[in-house]
Amino acid sequence: MWCFQGVWSSHAVRTCSSPVLPAGRITALEAVDFWRRHFEERGVMEPDQSSQHIIAHVLGAKTVSRHLLKTAEQVWKLCTRRLSRMPVQYVIEEWDFRDLTLKMRPPVFIPRPETEELVELVLTDLLMKPGTGVGADTQHTCLEVGCGSGAISLSLLKSLPQLKAVALDQSQDAVDLTTENALRLRLQDRLQVHHLDIMKDAETVLSLCRPVLVLVSNPPYLFSEDMASLEPEIFRFEDHAALDGGEDGLRVIKQILVLAPQILSDHGRVYMEVDPRHPPLIRQWVEVNVGELQYMETRHDITGRPRFCILQKAKAKRDHKLDLD
Repeated sequence: MWCFQGVWSSHAVRTCSSPVLPAGRITALEAVDFWRRHFEERGVMEPDQSSQHIIAHVLGAKTVSRHLLKTAEQVWKLCTRRLSRMPVQYVIEEWDFRDLTLKMRPPVFIPRPETEELVELVLTDLLMKPGTGVGADTQHTCLEVGCGSGAISLSLLKSLPQLKAVALDQSQDAVDLTTENALRLRLQDRLQVHHLDIMKDAETVLSLCRPVLVLVSNPPYLFSEDMASLEPEIFRFEDHAALDGGEDGLRVIKQILVLAPQILSDHGRVYMEVDPRHPPLIRQWVEVNVGELQYMETRHDITGRPRFCILQKAKAKRDHKLDLD
């Protein structure tokens, strides 16, 4: 029988029979197939990818070859963690995001592929669109709300040497991990990281974080009623505060948009990743409640879903009453 203590006890692990390793020496590819079958039997998400990622990690490679596997015990240790439904990113303690390799650990939110698209969207606008003022000799600042592992801020900093960034998160675990990743990537000199909750620390956020050219966020946007249906990999291990956006998924999003006009420089922009149901709701709410923001456009992700909202600071054209309900 197997079980684990500490981070992956209590909510995370169920006790079950341990896989029996095949006798004799096996190749890495045979090990991938062996663990893939066990992952499939236990209902683990993405069994083939999980097996390949773990074994490649143990081998210190990006892909798996036909070489003999000399580290079967380490593979067994990590794969049994995956059998507990621990996300593979936490199992191998790192993950690739665009051209960066980031350290990962629970319960810090794991960056998704859609968020790579969000970064590409911001970069394209900053580099290609006229009027942004970003150039080799011009320094601007980006604010990220909800930095998690630091994936967005660090990726932008890596791609734009003239950019500075301020990153916030309500989780001390996330702040610590972002700081660690910045140090590992030698980007710490252009990044400030603060342990702040935008819902509770609005005045402090305003005093520290303005003016900025870009406000970017992958905020908690799940509808509360959807939380219980999440896969065990997400529900048991990741920080619920980084996932649950309240009854309509807009609780944190509305707060970001209320503060944005006070944070952004003239014509500064907000870029957000949201639930596909959100763009029309956000557009309508902003038109009524935040006169200093103009909803510019909705962009779709690679699967064709409306996933990203772009808004721009504009001169207020009317009086408005803030409505956070």
